Amino acid sequence: MDFLFDFQSLGIGGATLAMFVMLMALLLTGMPLAFVTLLVALIFALGWFGPMAVPLITSRIFSFVNSFVFVSVPMFVLMAAILDRSGIARDLFDAMKVLAGRIRGGVAIQTLLVAVVLAAMSGIIGGEVILLGLLALPQMLRLGYDRKLAIGVCCAGGALGTMVPPSIVLIIYGLTANVSVGDLFSAAFLPGLMLAGFYATYILIRAYTNPALAPIAEPEDITRAEKLRLLKGLFLPILVVIFVLGSIYGGIASVTEASAIGVIGVTLSTIIRGEFSTELMIGAAKQTLRTVGMIVWIGIGASALVGVFNLMGGITFVSNLITGISDNPTVVILFMMLILFVLGMFLDWVGIALLCMPIFVPIVRDMGYDPVWFGVVFAMNMQVSFLSPPFGPAAFYLKSVAPPDISLGEIFRSLLPFIGMQILAVAVLIAFPGITGH
Repeated sequence: MDFLFDFQSLGIGGATLAMFVMLMALLLTGMPLAFVTLLVALIFALGWFGPMAVPLITSRIFSFVNSFVFVSVPMFVLMAAILDRSGIARDLFDAMKVLAGRIRGGVAIQTLLVAVVLAAMSGIIGGEVILLGLLALPQMLRLGYDRKLAIGVCCAGGALGTMVPPSIVLIIYGLTANVSVGDLFSAAFLPGLMLAGFYATYILIRAYTNPALAPIAEPEDITRAEKLRLLKGLFLPILVVIFVLGSIYGGIASVTEASAIGVIGVTLSTIIRGEFSTELMIGAAKQTLRTVGMIVWIGIGASALVGVFNLMGGITFVSNLITGISDNPTVVILFMMLILFVLGMFLDWVGIALLCMPIFVPIVRDMGYDPVWFGVVFAMNMQVSFLSPPFGPAAFYLKSVAPPDISLGEIFRSLLPFIGMQILAVAVLIAFPGITGH
């Protein structure tokens, strides 16, 4: 009982600080986030309430993993894994040659277009960055493109899967904020294209103000038959995108059902292309289990921690702290964005969503803002976390496939202009919420 008394004697403010310090200290040991959050939840549940609190943790966890919408996560991950292993992305990249034409910076624009289509097919960033690093980066370097521009386009383009539906980030946000995922997808579509537009504008301005940065590729003598053959590579991916997003936006299928349509569509594409094999499907299934396993474990740990913190009265305490920053709602939103930005440098987006959204979303609702709009702003903020040092995952994904002479430091330096554009996009969404339609 001494242990119990000691914890409660700290008061909610002291206990919140102790919880944060314990989280950071355990994360610095290298222990995975999922197990850190579970351990801290258990320690504080026993220390504050005693053994009777443990069943409450299990009921929180069950409500998280029992959500029907969550089924769409492994489906979209499987879709991305099959894409990784098939030649669909390579053919898509080749087909874009015809569309990019002979504009300056054409290969970079072509890379961006491929990134948008791949994002609309799967919503997983790891595979996209690696695919672009294997397909586009060597080609841009061979043509004499500025290294920083080439690296930035591959990383930032690959990270568009966070914004462009069907985004896993939006699905997890929808689960934690109790918001319709279909509404989130509709609201995020235009902002995702807006960000891609920012990138394209930046590429063209840089290319035309300094032609040495992005030389025009030597014109290939492509016959009409060859053009038609290349454009066929666009047909199947675009068809999959139309079926997945069209079924959601048209109200024909729920997000979960549309994810199953996507898996069937990508699998049929590999069969039509003659690439289907048992090895391909087993490899894709293993990759899916690894990724989804990580997401589920982080979700379990975060749900337990937030549940215990809520019972302690911690969420009310933190809400009062945040809203006490200013009477101006915009300042409160900007403060939340700053918290997310700093957390994004150190934590995985799944952990950030599951730990912060139960606290942030009720505040957003109370201030009269639409939680769907806030979800889009959150996803845009997470774009920054994928690129920002010291742990920006997109940089590490690219480093794994980049030529050996490209250092991690050079990758992070290359990403600075793109991080600037992402922050600008967050500012635009806050200033003009109508862009999301909410």
